Formats: sequence, structure tokens, C-alpha cells
Amino acid sequence: MTFGQRKEQAARLRAIPLKSVLPLCGAQPDPDDKRKWHTPVGVLSVTGAKFMNWNQAAGGGGAIDLVIHVNRLDFKAAVDWLALHFPGATPAQPLTPTLHSALNLPPSDPSKLECVKRYLVHQRGIASGLLAPLLQSGSLYADTRANAVFLMRGKQSLPVGAELRGTTRSQWRGLAPGSQKDLGFFAIPAEAISGTLPVGWRVILCESAIDAISCFALHPQCRCLSTSGARPNPRWLAPLLGQGCEVWCGFDADPTGDDMGRAMMTLHPTIKRLRPSHHDWNDQLALRG
Repeated sequence: MTFGQRKEQAARLRAIPLKSVLPLCGAQPDPDDKRKWHTPVGVLSVTGAKFMNWNQAAGGGGAIDLVIHVNRLDFKAAVDWLALHFPGATPAQPLTPTLHSALNLPPSDPSKLECVKRYLVHQRGIASGLLAPLLQSGSLYADTRANAVFLMRGKQSLPVGAELRGTTRSQWRGLAPGSQKDLGFFAIPAEAISGTLPVGWRVILCESAIDAISCFALHPQCRCLSTSGARPNPRWLAPLLGQGCEVWCGFDADPTGDDMGRAMMTLHPTIKRLRPSHHDWNDQLALRG
């Protein structure tokens, strides 16, 4: 790609509406203020193409600045990320691979495990029997701050990132630094994802690890994966479909989940929608009792 083509590409990607980009970065809209979004790097105030992170006293304008800020990428990586997720915004061009920051998983702290288990069992209504295999496989553990760490695994079952969930009074959510959501996912059951799944295996895609576990409790005949935010086209999705799996989009029953679900089914027509009867799968599990 020439310099001029790269410049034109950046201009088109920069103009993508921020509200279309934010859900793909794992952000959630504030239920009470349409201008606020909760992201892994703090609460953003969004006005048109401008955003401001008051927690970090940092802001910017345009989709590229937003991806740099929320996903912690450099300019080139942010452009490549947007080109991957919004292929219609720019002519298809081969992009050179981008170096990503090293994955920095939080260390395990077994002394905080009971706190994490209490949160998941008593506040989230997840049966302890579902947690035991995840703990044994290392797909779930507690860090030194009593956060629940849900490993995202890629090829050969190697860690490529982690979802973090606060379990104390500060019940926040985020990603481990250096996580690459397009290279892998959290899954339950936690078989190695490098092998071929049985033909016809039903897979349900959820927005978070906790939702995936909750969905599996309700649909134990399925394998439930987390996309770490409502994203219509993670890079691992096409290879998964190529294995002959029956894939269902189980995103939240809200406007973001519905919009991202429609986008996913447009890109991959074999995928079907499986909408939770309540806001998300954990709510449905809790209300089932």
C-alpha cells in the first residue's frame, strides 16, 4: 500500500462513528447517560467524533484516536484493527502484520480464590460444580487483587489474553494488558481449541466469560465462547465456522447486542440469533433460580 493509499485509508477509518466502534472495543453504554460509555480504561464522555476520559484526563477525536486510547495500540495497529472490523470503510488492501504489546497476565494468588468463588457462586448464581473444571484447567484463577481472571486461549491452547472481573466492592471489568481478542477466546467446556470440533457441534457466542458460563449452565449440550464484548467478526470466527460447527449469536438482549448480532449474521449468514430472554445469560440464570 502506497503512502497516499494509507493516508486515504486512515481518513476513511477516522470518520467511522464512535458509537459503532465502542462496542467492538468491549465498551458498554451507560444506562442513564447516552453520552457515557464504560470501557476497560475508564468512563468515556462521547460527543459526536470527540471523546474524553475524565479518569485519565485524556481524550481525542475520531475512530483511530479512540482505538489507540481504549485498545492501547499505536497508530498503525489502530488503523489495521479498524480496517479488519470495518472492511466496507476502505478498499481491500493487504496490510502488513503489526507488532502487539506483550501479554501481561496477572499472577495467580490462591489466597484470593475463595473471594472469587464466593462472588461467582453467591452474587452471580453460578454453581460451584461448573467452576471446578475451569479452575483445574487454569482457565479461571484469582489474582492478587481478588479479580477473577478468565483466560482467552488461541492456537495450541496457548493464552492470548484474559478477561478480568473485580469481585470485591470495586466490581469492574477489563482485559489484561496485551490481550489479543482476535486470536482466541474464553470457552466452556475448555477443550483445546486447536483441534477440530465434532461436525454439527453447537457453539453459542456470548459477550463475556461470565455470560458464557451462565449460558453453558442453561445449555449444557453446547460449547459457549466469549467474544469479550459484542463484536461482529472476530478473526477466529471464520475458521470456527469452517469446522462445520453450528454457531449461534447469543449477544445481550439490548440494542448493542441486537445490532452487533445483525452485523455478524450479515457477514456470516449461517449464524443464527439466540437471544436471552432477559438482558443477558447471567440475568436469565439468576432469574431461573
